[in-house]
Amino acid sequence: MASVVEFENGFPTVDSARAAQGEQDLRRAVEAYRFFYPTVSLEGIFQGTREAGAMDNESSLLFMARPRHVGFTLNSDTPYSGGILDLRASGPMVIDLPPGPLVGLVDDHHHRWVTDLGLPGADGGKGGRHLILPPDWDQPVPDGYFASRCDTWTAFCAVRVLPLGGDLPVANKLLSSVQFYPLSKSDDPPPYTFTDFTEQPVDCTCLRWEDNLEFWRVLHGVIDTEPAIEEMRPMLGTLAELGIEAGRPFAPDPATARLLTEAAQRGRDEMLVSAFASRRPDRMVWPDRTWEWAGLRPENGTFEREGSLDVEAKDRWFAQAIVTSPAMFRRAVGQGSLYWLAHRDQDGQYLDGGRNYRLTVPLPVPASLFWSVTCYDAQTRSEVIADQGQAALRSLFEDLTPDGADHVDLHFGPTEPEDGKGRWIQTVPGRGWFAYFRIYGPGQPAFDGTWKPDDMTALH
Repeated sequence: MASVVEFENGFPTVDSARAAQGEQDLRRAVEAYRFFYPTVSLEGIFQGTREAGAMDNESSLLFMARPRHVGFTLNSDTPYSGGILDLRASGPMVIDLPPGPLVGLVDDHHHRWVTDLGLPGADGGKGGRHLILPPDWDQPVPDGYFASRCDTWTAFCAVRVLPLGGDLPVANKLLSSVQFYPLSKSDDPPPYTFTDFTEQPVDCTCLRWEDNLEFWRVLHGVIDTEPAIEEMRPMLGTLAELGIEAGRPFAPDPATARLLTEAAQRGRDEMLVSAFASRRPDRMVWPDRTWEWAGLRPENGTFEREGSLDVEAKDRWFAQAIVTSPAMFRRAVGQGSLYWLAHRDQDGQYLDGGRNYRLTVPLPVPASLFWSVTCYDAQTRSEVIADQGQAALRSLFEDLTPDGADHVDLHFGPTEPEDGKGRWIQTVPGRGWFAYFRIYGPGQPAFDGTWKPDDMTALH
């Protein structure tokens, strides 16, 4: 329980004032942690990408995600590429896309949406040159570009390709034909390369920092090198009160270090409550199912609602996932993709890696492109790692539509059932897990409730 400030002659007593100040510092630190968690999360992507050998402005990683790739709710549905743009070094950066089923985005260093690319972008999948402008750019924008301004010097560009027909070689060839180069070198673009990391492990998360003092050291590194964004000034002021400020070294005394460590632990825990124990009524997809929306704000990629920022939706998303874009949250027939979250069974109990479950999916699934179910570890929020080595069942790659059947049963648990061959994902005893059901190109039945999957059913 919070202490009560005691007063003598209208002034706070020394001891009660000191106690109140300590509580104030902790409260501010927890709020700052939650506000800047997306920043540190993206820094995890940056550092993991660089550790894997990719070079800013010169090369990207390319991979079909597997359990060996640690990343918040990465999926194995489509090949990915991820590259870092250093606009301080390059000036305006061109992203040159060929025509085809590419889907991409650019987020700034604070994990804020800058622009969409490919099918959801201004080029609409027809190909085109996107131009990412640095914070200080004050020159005219040349003709022939889709221009967007980034508020930070460093940005992340993620591009994926829809492997239509399940043809991965063709998809990877298209994805690796995307080019990045400075506007100043557009007459003779330097080479840009993609390193295939499908068979190699990589960790692009902030898990190593998210519950300890290093979180604040990493955050200070970003604050110290990026412009002070106007809308962040109140929270930058909160950081300054805690000794985290641009132009000042991060050197907390022992008491402050203990406070910041406790705030990181509390902040992380509170964000996981938002992710997996939310009380928001609008999280539920259907009243008679336990499925929830992974993203709570379908209007945009910025978590804005009329008149305010939806902080619960922001916390919930970044505790589970990475990158933002309007296309990721849009709930429109035939457009984008739907992300549904299952972390409880039919009785409302959390999914347990030591139990067996069945998911009955009515057929046909209303997907104009394809659909999938992917299992994630509740602690790492990354694909489940088990001896099987597989965490996804995908209509593009697995046989999920038996001839003439009106449904398909998918299985999850530590042991493969007799009737689960090719339709089973192994889970790990002692580890909680959750699933995302994704529909690409969703049809009307996915919205009006005339089609819906069953709950995860625990088999007793």
